[in-house]
Amino acid sequence: MSSALTEKPYAEELPTTGAAGMILNGRYLPPPEDKDGKLWVRTSALVQASPEDLYTIWRNVERAPAWQEQITRVVKTGERTSHWVMETDGKTIEWDSEILADEPGKRIAWRSTGGDSDNAGEVIFEEASGGRGTMVTVLQEFRMGKLASAWETFVGRNPKQAVIENLRHFKALAEAGEIPRTQGQPHGDRGLIGKTKASTYGEKIPTPPGSN
Repeated sequence: MSSALTEKPYAEELPTTGAAGMILNGRYLPPPEDKDGKLWVRTSALVQASPEDLYTIWRNVERAPAWQEQITRVVKTGERTSHWVMETDGKTIEWDSEILADEPGKRIAWRSTGGDSDNAGEVIFEEASGGRGTMVTVLQEFRMGKLASAWETFVGRNPKQAVIENLRHFKALAEAGEIPRTQGQPHGDRGLIGKTKASTYGEKIPTPPGSN
C-alpha cells in the first residue's frame, strides 16, 4: 500500500502539496502504467466546503452508500475497519477495509484486507487559494488481474470512471445536500453515438440516493 501510494497520477496543475501526487514544478507527474493487473486513477474536484467538513463526510464510512455508486451497505467493524457490500442485478461483492492514515481535515488512506475486491486509495483535502473552497484529490489503485473484465461486466462501469463519478456525487452532496439525477427523465433517441457513450460510461448505473 505505502509503495503504491508513492507512484502518483495525472499531470494537472492543482494542489501543490499533499500525498496524492508526486509533484514536480507545480505539476503532477504522470500516473503509473496500467499493467500486471493494476489499474490506477487519480481525479480532483474543487468543492465549496471546508476541508474539515469534507473530511467528516468522507470519514463517516457508513454514509458512503449515499454517494458511492452501487455500494449498498458499509458497517464499521472497528475504529479503523469496516465491511463493504456492493450489489447490482442480484449479484454481490463484499470486502473488508482498513484505514491506514487518518489526518483530520487533511487526509485519509485505506486498503482492502480481504474479500472480493483488492483495492487501495487515499483522499486529500486541501484548502484552495483565495477562500475558494477545498481541492479534493483522490488516488485509487485496483488490483484486477484476470477479474478485470468480469468486474466491468458486473458493475457496468470501468472502475476508473466509477471513481470519477463518485467524486462528482460527493461534491454535489457536500455542496447542495443532494445528488441530481437524470434517470427516468424523458429524452429523444440519442442515436448510435449516444447509445455507445451510454454503454461505455455506464450511464445506466443508478445514481446514489444522496442520503442513507
